[in-house]
Amino acid sequence: MEPGKGTVIKSTGSLYSVRLKDGSTVRCGIRGLFRIKGIRATNPVAVGDRVNFEWTEDRKGGIITSIEERSNYIIRKSSKLSKEYQLLATNVDLAWLMISMVLPRTLTPFIDRFLVSAEAYRIPVIILFNKTDLYRTSEFEEMNYLTSVYSSIGYRCMHMSLQTREGVEEVADEMKGKVSVIAGNSGVGKSTLINVLDPAMRLKTENISDYHQTGKHTTTFSEMFELSSGIRIIDTPGIRGFGTIDIERDELFHFFPEIFRASKRCRYHNCMHLHEPDCAVKAGVESGIISESRYINYLMMMEEEQGKYR
Repeated sequence: MEPGKGTVIKSTGSLYSVRLKDGSTVRCGIRGLFRIKGIRATNPVAVGDRVNFEWTEDRKGGIITSIEERSNYIIRKSSKLSKEYQLLATNVDLAWLMISMVLPRTLTPFIDRFLVSAEAYRIPVIILFNKTDLYRTSEFEEMNYLTSVYSSIGYRCMHMSLQTREGVEEVADEMKGKVSVIAGNSGVGKSTLINVLDPAMRLKTENISDYHQTGKHTTTFSEMFELSSGIRIIDTPGIRGFGTIDIERDELFHFFPEIFRASKRCRYHNCMHLHEPDCAVKAGVESGIISESRYINYLMMMEEEQGKYR
């Protein structure tokens, strides 16, 4: 069979849409053996993967035969099997963590788990505060506080309202020439952002549930969209939490940049920053150099059995 090559732009169960260099797409499956070859993911092929495939005889589809080496990937715990994970996206230049202070309110444990995952898989993150048109004084104060916390660590923070279009142009400028992945709670505005950047996309969105004030899932599979401006965005399923996979407990602090920096001044080289004497991390929390909420989230992640949360 004739070989082909392209990038996976959508995954729906066992079928994958692969975009070729000429912009056309072909639907591909994968061989059974390939599916189970030592891979613990529920989806061994993911959006963003550069793949080689063989055309079917009628050239209406293909079979993926190999995946080229990934520069990075981002994963979450599979909801089906505790020992497996789901690849959300691969070969990503930039991750956008879209959050909001209202409808739905994003909590700091969610933010910090995502940031740890991104640090572990070497993906730069921009924290994008959305729905600023709905904020009252208290929400603005909270947003400004969180912006100062995360900016001081080294994370870029941007503020946006998709209703008033404030900040949208700056986001679009940052996305140009990159493959961006958007993550965040359901209902935070991921699909709406894509619709605003390119109205021709017409992605399905849902209103926030009044009762629970949480979003309904409208994206069930990851998908890469190439917008008319040339921007490439991977939209991911709405997620309530992120798990960190295969991070050893004694290495977790490596993925909190400010804790890692402070740890070099701890008395013991193997300090876990829990109860040890002369711990520079605990001293940093007491002096306000390290955010208390970040340290509490670090402790929470240390306490939980690895792999239990998602």
